[in-house]
Amino acid sequence: MKENFQEALNAILKHEGGYVNNPKDPGGRTNLGVTQKVWEEWVGHPVDEKAMRALTPEIVAPMYRKKYWDSVKGDEMPDGLDYLMFDFAINAGPGRAIKTMQKAIGTTPDGAIGPKTMQSLKDANQSELVAKFSAEKEAFYRSLPTFATFGKGWLRRVAEAKTHAETMLA
Repeated sequence: MKENFQEALNAILKHEGGYVNNPKDPGGRTNLGVTQKVWEEWVGHPVDEKAMRALTPEIVAPMYRKKYWDSVKGDEMPDGLDYLMFDFAINAGPGRAIKTMQKAIGTTPDGAIGPKTMQSLKDANQSELVAKFSAEKEAFYRSLPTFATFGKGWLRRVAEAKTHAETMLA
């Protein structure tokens, strides 16, 4: 829902943490969950380590809103699902997040949220959908070649996101 963006962003940033540059992470240099590549695309020019370290929640919020929240129609999503979609879009891309949710609700996974998908989301048993979507996210993470390195953290994030979404449903 429209009023949930800031709450969702705050929860996301708790998961994402601060600056990291893990050589095993294909995303490379990252701060507040924003990879250097994504930030360079957003600002339209190359950035260095100093610029990446200088990112703050206030600086990255507009990028998160436009690139991820708006891409999954967070303002139109039911409570809880908006957060789950936003969270997964950040980790796996908006297209994959949409297709994964479509698979969970049994619509054609085409990566676009049209009227049929939106109506199916709103008509679904929200608690069951949170569980199904979370299971689909877990299956995706388990399929990745970097699961052995990052899997424990991803699965923790899936569980914590599911719990947070359930709280938003209530």
